Formats: sequence, C-alpha cells, structure tokens
Amino acid sequence: MKEIRVAKSAGFCFGVSRSVDMAEKLLDEHGRACSLGPIIHNEDVVGELCRRGLRVLASPAEAAAGEQVMIRAHGAAPSVYRELEERGAVITDATCPKVKMIHRIVREAAEEGRFVIVIGMRRHPEVEAICGWCGEHVVLENPAETRLWMDENPNYFDKMITIVVQTTQTSGNFTECCEILKKRCTNLKISDTICLATSTRQEEAKTLSSQCGAMVVIGGKHSANSLHLAEICASLCPAVQFIERSEELDLAALRDVDVVGITAGASTPAWIIKEVRNKMSDEIIEIKAEEPAVEKEQSFDEMLEETLKPIYNGDKVSGVVVAITATEVSIDLGTKYSGFIPTTEFTEDGTKIEDAVKVGDPIEAIVVRVNDVEGTAQLSKKRLDAVKVWDDVEQAVESGEVIEGVVTETNKGGVVVSYKGVRVFVPASQTDLPREADLSELVKKTVRFKLTEVNKARKRVVGSIRRVAQAERRAATEAIWNEIEVGKKYHGVVKSLTSYGAFVDIGGIDGMVHVSELSWARIHQPSEVVSVGDEIDVYVISFDREKRKISLGYKDPEANPWTVFTNRYSVGDVASVTIVKLMEFGAFATVVPGVDGLIHISQIANRRIEKPGDVLTVGDIVEAKITAIDEEKHKVSLSIRALSAPAPAAPVEEPAAEEEQSGEDVMVYDLSASGEAVGEVPADPDEA
Repeated sequence: MKEIRVAKSAGFCFGVSRSVDMAEKLLDEHGRACSLGPIIHNEDVVGELCRRGLRVLASPAEAAAGEQVMIRAHGAAPSVYRELEERGAVITDATCPKVKMIHRIVREAAEEGRFVIVIGMRRHPEVEAICGWCGEHVVLENPAETRLWMDENPNYFDKMITIVVQTTQTSGNFTECCEILKKRCTNLKISDTICLATSTRQEEAKTLSSQCGAMVVIGGKHSANSLHLAEICASLCPAVQFIERSEELDLAALRDVDVVGITAGASTPAWIIKEVRNKMSDEIIEIKAEEPAVEKEQSFDEMLEETLKPIYNGDKVSGVVVAITATEVSIDLGTKYSGFIPTTEFTEDGTKIEDAVKVGDPIEAIVVRVNDVEGTAQLSKKRLDAVKVWDDVEQAVESGEVIEGVVTETNKGGVVVSYKGVRVFVPASQTDLPREADLSELVKKTVRFKLTEVNKARKRVVGSIRRVAQAERRAATEAIWNEIEVGKKYHGVVKSLTSYGAFVDIGGIDGMVHVSELSWARIHQPSEVVSVGDEIDVYVISFDREKRKISLGYKDPEANPWTVFTNRYSVGDVASVTIVKLMEFGAFATVVPGVDGLIHISQIANRRIEKPGDVLTVGDIVEAKITAIDEEKHKVSLSIRALSAPAPAAPVEEPAAEEEQSGEDVMVYDLSASGEAVGEVPADPDEA
C-alpha cells in the first residue's frame, strides 16, 4: 500500500449517534436501562453499553414495571408502545426523525384508505416497525419481486397507492422499483424517504471504489446500510473486504495495492475506523522500513564517544526498554548510564504494568537525577509528556489551529475543557450557547475550540468554542451560496415558525418555507405540518444572493393535486364530484382533493333554475362531465346537465335570443385563496 483514502461520511449517522447518546444519558441518570433490541448493529458498542448497565430486550414482554425502556433508532410498531405502557415501563423514544416521518406518511395513507408499498428488507427491524403503522400493505425487496407482485395483483392497478422506502436502501433499487410500478399503477403517491446521510455515504462509496484498487467496508453483518455499501463497492472495485473490526483485516491481500479506500456503515463508531486505518498505516511504515536505506557508517571512535557522552538533569533522552521489575522499568540509553523509570508512572491510573509497557518499546523521557558513582539516571516520562503538552498548547495559541477536547465541568462564569490533560477555561460568553442556556448541557461533550491565552507559569489556559463555531458557520454559509441552485435538495432543521411560514437551517444558513409550500392541502398555520426542531428535506425554489434570501419548498411535487387530476381525467370524462360551495352563479365541486371545478348555474339542470340551492346541497356527491380544462390557469369546468335527459319542450315565453343555451360550454373563472370566484362572473356561459 502506498496510500489510504477514507470516505468523509464514514461512520455514525445522526440517528445512530442520537440513539447512542440517549442510551448513555439514561445510564448516567438511572444506572440501568433497557433497549428493545440492540440499539445499533455493532456488537462492540452494544457490548460496552451492556457493561455499563444496559439490558437488551427481545420483546416488550420482558420489560418490568418501572423499567426505563428505550425504543431504538429503527422505531417500533404502535402495538409495541401499547404493550410497554400496559406493562408499566417508562418509554424513551429514540426513533430516528427520518423514520418517524415515514410512520406519519403511512399512517396518513391508511387513514385515507390508500394501499402502501414499502420498498425495503422484509425482516429488517425498521421495515417491520413501518409495517405496524400501515393499513393494507406489501413489502417488496427488489425489482424482481416488484414485477412478480404486479403480475399477480392486477386488481391494484387502479387503487390509490402510497410508496415509501427504507431509509438505508440504495437509490438505484428504489428508482427501478418505482419505474416498474409507474408503468401500470395510475394513482401513485411516491415518497423518497431514503436518508440523505445514506445517499451521501453511497455516492462517496461509488466514487471511492472506482478510484481505488481495493476497498475495506467496515460494518455489522446485519446492518442493511453496511451490506448495501459492500454491494456498491463490489460492483466497481475488484477487491473488497467487508469486516466488522480491525482483527478481520487481511493485510496480505492489500500489500500490492497502491491505493486502498475505507468506508463504513452508519453503525460503525469512529474508534473502529481509526483502528483499521492505523493497522493499515503500520503496514505502510513496515514496507518503507524494508526498503534499503543509505546510512553513513560511524567509526569505532565516534561510537565510543557517543557512549561516554555525559547527561544532565533536565535533558531529554531516548532509549529502549530492556527490563521490567515490580518497582522500575530499565531503559538502555546507549550511554554509560543505565536509565530507569519508577513503575508508578505507568500504573497510577490503575493500568497494569504489562499492559502499559513491554520490553523492546522505545521510550522518551526527561532526566530527573544523575548518579555518576553508580552510573544510573532516574528518568520521568510523565514530565516529558507534560512538557510536550505545554509545547503543543503554546503552538496551538500561536498557530490558531482548531483543537478538540472534552468538557469536564462547569465553573464560575464558564466551563472547563480537558485538552491532553491540560485544563482549559472557556468563559460563558465563548461557549456559543445563548445567554440563558444551562452550561451543564456541554458537560461530557467533545467540543472544537481555539486557545486564545496561555500563561505557562500560572498554568492558566483560556479557550473559545464560539470562534470556531462562528468560523464554521461562515464557511458553511459561503459553501451553500457558492453551490446553491434552484431545485437543489437540503436536509435541514426547523428553527422557528411564523404565521406565514417556517425558517429552516440548511447547514449554517436559514431559508424560508412559505406556508403555501408546506402542504398541498389548505392549512392555516405552519405548526399543522412541522414543529421547531423537526428535521426535514427541502428543496430550493428561488434565491437572492444580494439580499441573502432563500425560498424553500417542502411539499412533494409528486403529490401536486393538479398533476393527480390531469393524470386521471381528460375532457369528456365523467367524475363523481362533491359539492363544496354554492354561489349565485353556480356551484363549486371537488373533483380530486385540492382541485375544484365550477358547475355554472346553466349546467346544473336541464331546466332553468333560480339558484343552485334549488337542486344542490353542500356535501352532495353527483356525477358530472368534465367539459373544459385550462392547463395554464388550472381551471376545470363541469356539467351535470350534459348527463341529463333533455327536458320536455316548454312554451316560448321569452325572445329566442335570450332562451338560447350554450350546451356544454362552461365559463372560465378565477378563484381566490378562499375558493371564491374572483372578477365578474357572467350569468350565462354564452356571455363568458
């Protein structure tokens, strides 16, 4: 190997990271907790949580009254929630927000009497949970199953069907299944519910595997998204290793490969990815070490002089461990002095000496005391480590580099972050939290920050989280403005709601989803569709670089009522319509949800009537003929009269010119947002 490339998106996705954090919080607060099934598809992570007090339940029946039970990111069926509640368990719901959205879609489909098709792995816990929220449904795993199901169920071709997809499916499989269904089914509502993080990870895997001679995919053997990554890589790369941890890595198979890529599933923690990378990096170092090196040969006199060189207190020295006893570790310094380090330096934190250091290990240390009579030197590795850390701290201040640390505690006026063992004080104003926020919410979290002040003599270090956060937000904002285009999709978080819309953070910048773009149905408040904190997928409708404004859309274009109408009906078709409003000049009737047509008063009956209410009532369902469709203005004209038998001839009481009717010609009209006719409405369609 000459080069290792790691996919940027490898590792925990938001949903997995969120569920693990919630499990750790439950264990911190209660000491013990349960999860319904393994939280994620990673035995190491689940094993560690179990050691901390987590109990994995195979079914709700195993839960005891009062136990803390967590629903994992895959979600659960309504029946599971009910059973847990009946058993008296305390439920913590860690269902991924993206999965929650699928539950809402299929639940609403069931309420509307729609048949649901789920594209996904039939026995996967996420799919099983989704099915629990459905009414009548079927699970289809691939295009072959889809074709077979269509051939065997032609009676579903005209039914109202909603399609959703497992969040970790490949976009290729989903698209191919949908294309098959579109060819025969006439009333489809398709929701692309593949997680954005999954799509990103799969696209990176495609790119990386096409550039590398070999790929290493890290993930659980039962993880759907990891299995899909392995399939994608295998289709583009000749050599793929699918492993769960570094011990399974076959280095021999990679030695002759120039470039090796690494990607990992959503349930793979960062430390496993790091272990695999480090093991591969060591192989690169070993290969380089095998290459012949040209060195200058020392003379005997030079080597002798080197061994007789004196050392002094405070000197930095290096050597090799040659012996380990119960009290000290002996170091060969390559001089006339024999060095030793007390074993307590290696075992203070409870670590066993055999786990901390081994014979043959290289060691760097500081000389503490020299005994010229005995030819010995007491050394300290801890002091050198401390010196190195302070050197790193001073260098970080000078360079302004971004570093990481863990918040260990709150302090008067701020928080304390541990960086390589050094306590860094971050004032409250530099935490990037709102003024009224509770600083304790940062404790135990890893944060990115810059060091702003260091006083080595006083051991005082000050840092700022806010500087890094602001810089990252600016960079993210500029990146969005550089790449933004109409139609581009983003995964965002709802930040606030107003009466006219919702503001969504799409990665450092807020865009506005107008209330009219939240749903095809008529709604009064944005809160009817979304809530603050919701994660939603949006797309760009328009933007203004100068004013820094972005208009976003949320409603699914596939569900456009006008598209549904035009796909189903044409001029001349007969439809069952529902009367929704009566006016002096006619009646408005719903053809499909979201599309109303006008039945002019002259087209209500085959006789002259005084007002529409003489014949019709709001809520009536009647048969009407579609007599005109205005594609540009989205208007529909209807006629009941066209389906009625001709009325008996009546005595002529008025001039013929006034008695003439226009047959099936129907007026063209404008509708306001409230459904009322706008502009002058003629009394007879002949006047239109």
